[in-house]
Amino acid sequence: MKINTFFAATICAGTLFTSCVHQTAQERQLKYTHTSLADGDAFAIIQRVGETVLTGAARAEQIASSGDAQSKEVAAQVKAFYTQFTPSLDSIATAFHIDFPIRGIPALAEADTSALESTSDTTLVVEEDVQVHAKEDYVHMTQHDVAFVKEQLTRLSRNTNKDLQNFAHEHLPAVSALYTQIGGQEDAHDHAHH
Repeated sequence: MKINTFFAATICAGTLFTSCVHQTAQERQLKYTHTSLADGDAFAIIQRVGETVLTGAARAEQIASSGDAQSKEVAAQVKAFYTQFTPSLDSIATAFHIDFPIRGIPALAEADTSALESTSDTTLVVEEDVQVHAKEDYVHMTQHDVAFVKEQLTRLSRNTNKDLQNFAHEHLPAVSALYTQIGGQEDAHDHAHH
């Protein structure tokens, strides 16, 4: 009888010790090596999407105060989406030990409009041309960025980790809706990589 009790106690202690050692080892690995719990593909996707979202939100903020009507409308839609999407992205990044917000996001340069101020007719035509190109460039760049986020979330939806799949599936409909709202074509969007 004593042998059975001793044997059972040894198994319980061994199981408890092993689970503690594994948990401690995992905590130390994360603490000292800054290892992520996501695979390399998911890590890269979250990093690139995070950079795109933070840069896009800053650009939308800038355009909202200085762009034309169409650009302001696109900027408002993009800013609203990125504002609600960022906390979820931050949560999934935190859960998988991925640094967020992304360090090293380049600052956006303010457009210098003082060079455009003049009274000559030639300069006014050039100013209008620059404004048209700036509007088209912003809208096109934003469509490209949203298409990129959509593509990356589609890739993440095929990841082997169920939590990452669920995150991607949860946000894909909103990204797709935003993409079409800002003028993107579902069948013809760019598949450019950052």
